Amino acid sequence: MRVAIVGGGIGGLSAALQLLKAGLDVHVYEQAPRIAEIGAGIQISPNASRLLLRLGLGSAMEAAGVRPRAVHQRRWDDGRTLQRAPLGSEIEATFGAPYYHFHRADLANLLAGALPPERLHVGHKLIDLAQKSERVVARFENGALSEADLLVGADGIHSRVRTLLFGPEKPRFTGCVAWRGLVPAERIKRLDIEIASHNWMGPDGHVVHYWVAGGRMMNVVCVVEHGAWTNESWTDKGDVGDVLARYEGWHPTVRGLIGAFPETFIWALHDRAELPRWSLGRVTLLGDACHPMLPMMAQGAAQSIEDGAALASLLKAMPDDIEGALARYEAVRKPRATKLQQASAANRARFHLHDGPEQRKRDEAMATSGDRSVANIGWLYGHDAAAV
Repeated sequence: MRVAIVGGGIGGLSAALQLLKAGLDVHVYEQAPRIAEIGAGIQISPNASRLLLRLGLGSAMEAAGVRPRAVHQRRWDDGRTLQRAPLGSEIEATFGAPYYHFHRADLANLLAGALPPERLHVGHKLIDLAQKSERVVARFENGALSEADLLVGADGIHSRVRTLLFGPEKPRFTGCVAWRGLVPAERIKRLDIEIASHNWMGPDGHVVHYWVAGGRMMNVVCVVEHGAWTNESWTDKGDVGDVLARYEGWHPTVRGLIGAFPETFIWALHDRAELPRWSLGRVTLLGDACHPMLPMMAQGAAQSIEDGAALASLLKAMPDDIEGALARYEAVRKPRATKLQQASAANRARFHLHDGPEQRKRDEAMATSGDRSVANIGWLYGHDAAAV
């Protein structure tokens, strides 16, 4: 079975490796001239890391990633701990795989490095596709054509494949604006920040930060409500002074991180209506192309890796019924992805509560039941997406 994957991001590359391991003839087509993810952090929880470990990527992941000890959720002003849950050895022992933080480019490069070079085609921007009997023909801007038995659109939140299948999307601005910064370790040594995932919650905003790139850099993301910026691009430059002004009165650690930004980038957070379907004929979607989610569960990349594992297992089991395999893929993956989309949207509201009765109720729940405790997170981290 020949499979063409459009999109050479983390979802597309990991899917290619999983499909290749399943014995399929896979080629990846990426529009950029090289594999180059933007400079931001990414979290890979055990539900995704176990799938990458099966691909033989353990040594590369250890070299490139950071293993956080905990997730630490705190108040915005005085730094009081609301919840501190394990992410280190206890999580690995319970779920059989570690939790990692990566620089996105590091993860993309290790995935690309594991793929035979003749199977990765950069500089291929998709223009059109056509389904002809039992083949899918993709046409690229450079004049190249690709014929395959199956085409997978792993081309992200602005997916060209999705547009060709189902028409133009209608993203909805959430009202949230985010700034990100990547801070060299030497700039914040005085802050003595633990190797953990940190989340500071306050009125109309929150800040997440964690170590990446082997501990050489701190990834920081600042999200606020009522932003005026509406562009969804991750490469628009922002102003550090604007971020500091928006976080006036927040804890000195938060302001120290922001003040140490060498530069910052700004983007508006959009959400999208749930797609009624992911597949049409012998074309299907994967990752952000079909289930984009707000970043408040840190599961966007992990879910795209899960998609690839499920798809590989089903195509291996049903090689003579591609459309049947795609129907099953959607049936097993869509409910889980939708649940995480909804959980991410709910966390947006929880993280941004003003001080008052609802905030106190949230804090008490975090302190007692602990939504990130091992018991409460098992449905997410214990899942094996290949077992379909």
